[in-house]
Amino acid sequence: MMLRERRLPFALFLWFLLLGALPVKALAEPLPPPEGEVILRLSGDLARPNVGDELHLDRAMLMTLPSTVVETRTPWTEGVGRFEGPLARAVLDAAGARGEWVQVRALNGFEAEIPVSDFRDYDVILAIQRDGEPIAVRDFGPVFVLYPFDDHPELLNETIRFRSVWHVGSIHVR
Repeated sequence: MMLRERRLPFALFLWFLLLGALPVKALAEPLPPPEGEVILRLSGDLARPNVGDELHLDRAMLMTLPSTVVETRTPWTEGVGRFEGPLARAVLDAAGARGEWVQVRALNGFEAEIPVSDFRDYDVILAIQRDGEPIAVRDFGPVFVLYPFDDHPELLNETIRFRSVWHVGSIHVR
């Protein structure tokens, strides 16, 4: 085998090894502190806080995380809405969350416990935009835990409606 032929497989191996390591390194580093208004705080069992022992996120930081658009009807809104925001599991991954449950707290003090498995099993988003506009506090914002109801009709039940918290201000991981 010629020297050139032996180098190619080794070079490809190194290239794939490097590609595989990049995302792991990026996920292992904490996000910087927010520059804008904090709209979501995560606390509890976190490996990557950015302010003290919490992860503080502003709107711009949330929009840099893996996000998705969910077009769905909800029990609380008229017609089909186009909601956008980071996947809940992406936010937990960014925080290095190690718990099995989250306690979601609304700005008015309402709280709901959600198993992290919901976020792994469904594309639940932390909606921060509706129909291309930021969600105002008067319209379920700044953050709304939104399940993909139209994609999964089995989610239209009392338990999931209770977990679909709006006016979210903080999430505690346990």
